[in-house]
Amino acid sequence: MEESCLENLPLSQNSFRELWESVAAPLISTIPTVAEPSETWGVQGQMNMLLMNEHILTEGFDENLFELPPEMSTKDGVTPPSSTVPVTTDYPGEYDFQLRFQKSGTAKSVTSTYSELLNKLYCQLAKTSPVEVVVSKEPPAGAVLRATAVYKKTEHVAEVVRRCPHHQNEDAAEHRSHLIRVEGSQRAQYFEDQHTKRQSVTVPYEPPQLGSEITTILLSFMCNSSCMGGMNRRPILTILTLETPEGLVLGRRCFEVRVCACPGRDRKTEEENSTKMQNGTKQIKKRKSVPLPENPSAKKTKSVSSAEEEDKEVFVLHVRGRERYEMLKKINDGLELLDKDRTKTRPSVKHEVPLPSSGKRLLQRGERSDSD
Repeated sequence: MEESCLENLPLSQNSFRELWESVAAPLISTIPTVAEPSETWGVQGQMNMLLMNEHILTEGFDENLFELPPEMSTKDGVTPPSSTVPVTTDYPGEYDFQLRFQKSGTAKSVTSTYSELLNKLYCQLAKTSPVEVVVSKEPPAGAVLRATAVYKKTEHVAEVVRRCPHHQNEDAAEHRSHLIRVEGSQRAQYFEDQHTKRQSVTVPYEPPQLGSEITTILLSFMCNSSCMGGMNRRPILTILTLETPEGLVLGRRCFEVRVCACPGRDRKTEEENSTKMQNGTKQIKKRKSVPLPENPSAKKTKSVSSAEEEDKEVFVLHVRGRERYEMLKKINDGLELLDKDRTKTRPSVKHEVPLPSSGKRLLQRGERSDSD
């Protein structure tokens, strides 16, 4: 039936226009804008929903739907933006953020020891160093502790502290390039800043247990301070910060770290050297402020007898190598011969002839008396 109707229609453009105009289509202005409650969801209902009033469409629309919140939560593996040169000054903050270290002395058997005099931690390679965290009140939920290593001297502070290639190749962990590790926690996360390339490790803050006021974290340093290609004897600082989940710093503490084979011995030596330097500077200042009066009579001159005694004193010289020994022995033998020649050629002192008891002088050989 439809095919027969199509065959009867004319194919000219004018006849098509006449056909289109003959179709009765309602004007848009005559279409109602609000659907009647009795209307069903037919074709007319769909047209009514599309042609609703603009006020009805925007009445329940939230304009801030596609705007991002000002603070985005930190995702795993993404660190908040950090400064190029980290701050190394202590900042207790609102929560009075403090650090404590266990007292272990300077024995040779200790694996970790802290010097309060130098604010310096001495520890062995890959050995656990307990660090106690103390706060005056509980930080916000989700707070984390972040540990970062930086070089202490200004000429090296721009460089990133990493492990040496030797220790990196021996380690199969994903974070093998990180110097600082957190032991005993499965929730530790390792980060590397996209801009500064500095590495850090975070661990969630845990409130103190019942009957205690401290929270302990276990840090280990995976490279010696003397490793070539790594720290290379350059002193480092460890920055420990208390942060919110968004990266806002609530407190900061810094301390120097030396990773060595004998922490107790190195701590004792450096403390003694520091004490000597402080005492030496104090003495120099006292001498400059109070000059001592000069006393020429106090000067002592060496006597001839003391000089001779020093010449007779025997010294022992240890020489390495046969050739050097023979050369120095010849020099010594020559000096000994020179001393003997000097004693032989030294002029003899004439002894004065004692006068007789009568007061007359004794005649020498070849002399004549006055009577003659």
